[in-house]
Amino acid sequence: MPSLPNESDHQATCSLSLHSDLPYQPSSSIKRKVRRKKKNGAITANVVGTKYEIVRLVIEEMMFTKARDDDETANLIWIDCAVQHEKIAELRNYQRINHFPGMGEICRKDYLARNMTKMIKCQPHDYNFIPRTWIFPAEYTQFQTYIKELKKKRRQKTFIIKPANGAMGHGISLTRNGEKVQAQDHLIVQEYLEKPFLLESYKFDLRIYILVTSCDPLRIFLYNDGLVRMGTEKYHSPSESNLSQLYMHLTNYSVNKHNENFERDETENRGSKRSIKWFTEFLRANDYDISKFWNDISDLVVKTLIVAEPHVLHAYRMCRPGQHPTSESVCFEVLGFDIILDRKLKPWLLEINRAPSFGTDQKIDHDVKKGVLLNALKLLNIRASDKKKNLAKQKAEAQKRLYGQGSMKRLSPASSDWEKQRHTLERRKEELKERLAQVRKQISREEYENRHLGNYRRIYPPEDKLLLEKYEGLLATAFQTFLAGRAASLQREMNNPLKRMKEEDILDLLEQCELDDEKLSGKPTRPKEPRTLSSMPESTQTLKKLKNYSSHSSSNSSTDSSSDTEEEDEKERKEKKVSYDLEEHKYKSLERSSRIHWKPPLQAARPFSNSSSPSSSAPMRRSVSCPRSITALNTQSPTTDHRLFSSRISSTIPRPLSGSRTNSLNRSSSSNRVPQSNTSGSVYPSIQSRLDHLTKEQEEELTKQTLYALRDMRIRIPGKGVEEITRSHTDEPCGFKNRGKDTHFSEQMARRKSDADKSR
Repeated sequence: MPSLPNESDHQATCSLSLHSDLPYQPSSSIKRKVRRKKKNGAITANVVGTKYEIVRLVIEEMMFTKARDDDETANLIWIDCAVQHEKIAELRNYQRINHFPGMGEICRKDYLARNMTKMIKCQPHDYNFIPRTWIFPAEYTQFQTYIKELKKKRRQKTFIIKPANGAMGHGISLTRNGEKVQAQDHLIVQEYLEKPFLLESYKFDLRIYILVTSCDPLRIFLYNDGLVRMGTEKYHSPSESNLSQLYMHLTNYSVNKHNENFERDETENRGSKRSIKWFTEFLRANDYDISKFWNDISDLVVKTLIVAEPHVLHAYRMCRPGQHPTSESVCFEVLGFDIILDRKLKPWLLEINRAPSFGTDQKIDHDVKKGVLLNALKLLNIRASDKKKNLAKQKAEAQKRLYGQGSMKRLSPASSDWEKQRHTLERRKEELKERLAQVRKQISREEYENRHLGNYRRIYPPEDKLLLEKYEGLLATAFQTFLAGRAASLQREMNNPLKRMKEEDILDLLEQCELDDEKLSGKPTRPKEPRTLSSMPESTQTLKKLKNYSSHSSSNSSTDSSSDTEEEDEKERKEKKVSYDLEEHKYKSLERSSRIHWKPPLQAARPFSNSSSPSSSAPMRRSVSCPRSITALNTQSPTTDHRLFSSRISSTIPRPLSGSRTNSLNRSSSSNRVPQSNTSGSVYPSIQSRLDHLTKEQEEELTKQTLYALRDMRIRIPGKGVEEITRSHTDEPCGFKNRGKDTHFSEQMARRKSDADKSR
């Protein structure tokens, strides 16, 4: 702790003196620090925390700009050692750092043994890939009990003793006499695998490189290459005479490189260090099942990281509280799994390194490790625009908090049941929209990853649905095991059924919420059919498009139709316009009340037409509700009123499939758009084709309904009294027993209409 300056020192430094003992130096001889300006749009990387030159080489190859050593705002931060939680909490959303909090739960040997023991108790058949382990001194008594059981069975095993937090083979020893093992602190004792798979009579292990890009949700990638690290003395089964020969029993590179028998051969099929790519070809040449080998490796890695996921996710949420679910993870990690194979080619987990060595003593190290780092940085998708977008997003969120936008109102204790139901519905809609954004973000992320995998392959989440269900079950067990009694909100989130829903399911739930919202708002109940939602921004544009439909046939010339459309628009501006749904509701109410009292409207609203002008060629969403006009039926019943038919025909048209949705739930995809047609009656081809196939019986039924409706209406004709009009309408115009009466009624209606025109 530096000492503070004394008061006298402070005064001395603050006093000014005109006479200085320092010689005069001209301004030209004084060196000034020149700050280099950052290039706009450049991705910066802070690599002061690493000692490996291969990391800096990959940074340059990725065209990243090396940041200053004290720059804490770089896009990428690479550190060899573990990172404190406080540093992760201070990171901005556009930054990336190469360590996760909580990953030490599987990277320390004692923590790995403790967590694996808990999972073995819950899932013994799934977690059978780690040798039996005891943590000293806590489990010293259990170990001695196991030794006594072996004695009773007259069996003897070899045990390997390791420091709990050791590395590079330091402090490792072997023993066959378990009774002499002392109960020392920070040790683990593990059963020794006595029958390993051998290469040219040498024992070896595999260094598998794993990339974890996110813990929320968990995403794991396996690099298809790695290192085969061999011992430098031919292997023999452990005995009292060879227990001290570590070059035979240990495969650590840091141990065997000191042996004079260590071979530094540059060819891939010779030397004490080889590539996993070569080892795969070796297995294929010897008729081993390569697919099963890699599936077993992937299964081991995923199950191990499932053990770490509850700890990592909980620690990450503690470090990054309030982070939006759709934002990218600020952490990633490249892990080194040390795996050994037995003589049946079954993989066994030895340990996990959260800071694997990226030293390049040999050419094979350079080739493999450069590919690991280069492909990992490409998968991370670090962009120069992330910083600017993050700042803009922070400003927008600050404005929302300032003006109270987007925040849900809290219910008071005196709230009514209606308010509680409305509040619950709003919360449900927000939850669904948030989950929908996560699913769409995940889809876009997977599309990018599939294009930039390089030599990686994704092993979680897997493409196999059955395997995914199995892993999700293990993940749920892990959360219940390690977070029992704490992190209740995290456990509820993991058990949320929305986690396993796809985009289609969430969209269906959102549509149902929209319908429930309309019911609570007191809107009239409507059948479930495609129609625009007034609460969404696109519905008003849709109504404007519908108003521009021309009532004339599109068989006219383009110039005539455009001029007619302009004249009609001028008339529409003078008239009082209402939406089609309101118009339909009005005429339905008039039809119901026609027998009681009727007053003619001052000016009838013009019905919509199915034809459209050639100029209106803008695409229309498939989810837009169709106007219930029956212009297509003009050839069948030219004398009928379109408005009276509209409500009848809508009931005969079935509701489209779930593919046509409301505008608020549209997927913003080009495949959901249908261009308008310029032919008559083809704006809504589904309705047109439906009406074209009407049978003769249906036509007669529609005619009957129309005539009944006309009979119920009371028409005021100039020159005639109400009683005369009533008497003429109450008389049976036609009995529908033959077609002659229908013709007589049509002629009678035509004469009344001509009389009305003359009187005007």
